[in-house]
Amino acid sequence: MVQLVWYKRDLRVRDHRPLAEAAARGPVLPLYVAEPEIAAGADFSPRHWSLIAQGLHALRQSLAALGQPLVVRCGRLPDVFEMLYRQVGPFRIWAHQETGNRRTFDRDLRMRSWAQTRRIPLTEYPCRGVVRPLRDRDTWSDRWAACMKQPPVPVPEMLMPTPGDLEPGRIPTHADLGLPPDTTAVQAVSEAHAHQLLNTFLHERGKPYRTSMSSPLTAERICSRLSVHLAYGTLSIRQAVHALRERQLELEGASFRGAAMWRKSLASFNSRLHWHGHFMQKLEDAPRIEHESYIPAFDALRADDFNPALYDAWKHGQTGFPMVDACMRCLQHTGWLNFRMRAMLCSFAAYDCWLDWRRFAPYYGGLMADYEPGIHYPQVQMQSGTTGINRLRIYNPVKQGHEHDPEAVFIRRWVPELAAIENDALVHEPWQMSAFEQQAYGCVLGRDYPERVVDHLAAYHDARSKIEALRDTPHIQAQAEAIVEKHGSRRRR
Repeated sequence: MVQLVWYKRDLRVRDHRPLAEAAARGPVLPLYVAEPEIAAGADFSPRHWSLIAQGLHALRQSLAALGQPLVVRCGRLPDVFEMLYRQVGPFRIWAHQETGNRRTFDRDLRMRSWAQTRRIPLTEYPCRGVVRPLRDRDTWSDRWAACMKQPPVPVPEMLMPTPGDLEPGRIPTHADLGLPPDTTAVQAVSEAHAHQLLNTFLHERGKPYRTSMSSPLTAERICSRLSVHLAYGTLSIRQAVHALRERQLELEGASFRGAAMWRKSLASFNSRLHWHGHFMQKLEDAPRIEHESYIPAFDALRADDFNPALYDAWKHGQTGFPMVDACMRCLQHTGWLNFRMRAMLCSFAAYDCWLDWRRFAPYYGGLMADYEPGIHYPQVQMQSGTTGINRLRIYNPVKQGHEHDPEAVFIRRWVPELAAIENDALVHEPWQMSAFEQQAYGCVLGRDYPERVVDHLAAYHDARSKIEALRDTPHIQAQAEAIVEKHGSRRRR
């Protein structure tokens, strides 16, 4: 029987259990299905397909070297599988579980129903340390650690090709998926590139990671930049953990200059890898949080106050707050931004602009090259104050600019309207310029660069008072306790 390996967000040959299990049993048909239905989602952007297409080209080469190139089809599932069933006859399906958005969840339900109707075995293996189903959060950390401790699955020595004359098919274009062309500058995606980045981070770039990850200036190079590879599966989280453990063993007891800094930075990176799975598990356990606040009462808090003008200003990097605008424009152009600045952008939308997270989260996710629904939605809710359990973090965008871009290098790069201003402090706070200075620098507020769209201090106090008033009610506190029990980290207990 043909062994069909259904690729989703796992575009690799290394540490790929479905591929290894299939290869041990018979002729292998590795398949990826490009789905216009998924691409039509509000959180899917042209840059996402650019990255996936890169990964598919590289994966096809890797699989061809093993004896069977990747087969690619475009269409709706399970229709594509039904067509293949008629072409090649009965097969067995091997795949990884996926913690995605509602569209992929519904797609998976359709696939299971179809496979059951056709009496086709469908085996899905856990992925990314996510546990399905998880009945008790108390056990999750130990189970994640046990999964990470297992050795990565070796690459099959060869793949027995599928009998018959099955065309591999071309990798679809953006137009095939109903997407506009992509003109943004995003990083390369392939298994080889992922391992190169992992190696340079652990041995060259990562030493100042702990102290330099918060600045958008230094984070661009100092951070691992592995998030996009983890998102599309050109690197498994287990591979990253094993490489990290090996490097930490090398540094144990080392006394060379900088060894202590390396150990601290790698400890921080280890925490980030653990939190990756922690947040993925949240969406796995409660898919509703893609569209509903952890505590549903928070949905009514902003529902009637959506301001389209403020949303557009935030969306296009025209808020009049230089650090906010620089970060938004950077994210739009490159698809990447360090975590603290992402949190600040979300904070500005949720608190300063008082926007309902459900209205801006899909667009915000679409900007991110490394968009991962299981991380994105729990994080957006946490930064918007709707979980009921996390401390409110309302970022002051001016303070963040002064702290993490003191000489305004990042701002000048992404907000060229302010580049001619010689005084760094005025770049951070252009509203402090006199009319004469505005004319002299060629940056008249309201003409060359927008006035501030909100008063941050007033917005801060207004948002905080509304959210805390709701959080202080007994029935909300009771729901918050239930959320801690279901989703909270046990490391804090």
